[in-house]
Amino acid sequence: MPFRPLGDRVLVEPLPAETKTKAGIIIPDTASEKPTRGTVVAVGPGRRDEDGRLLPMDVKAGDTVLYGKWSGTEVKIAGKEYVILKETDILGVEA
Repeated sequence: MPFRPLGDRVLVEPLPAETKTKAGIIIPDTASEKPTRGTVVAVGPGRRDEDGRLLPMDVKAGDTVLYGKWSGTEVKIAGKEYVILKETDILGVEA
């Protein structure tokens, strides 16, 4: 991939939204929610504190993360849809 996030930014590939409920009801595209789960593709080096020390990132490539519904910036790289988030926009990592 020809993209490397800077600072504390993370490149996430959104996972597809659910198309069926647990009861088996099919959800049309117009009613489906924006994805809030994704797989981390690339991670920046981290942010710097006031003393200039590099603080390591808590996420790594391959992690499945949860993020806010309206967080980040949607981009298209090499024909694929991605979201660029700051590490603070990530709510948690799925275990």
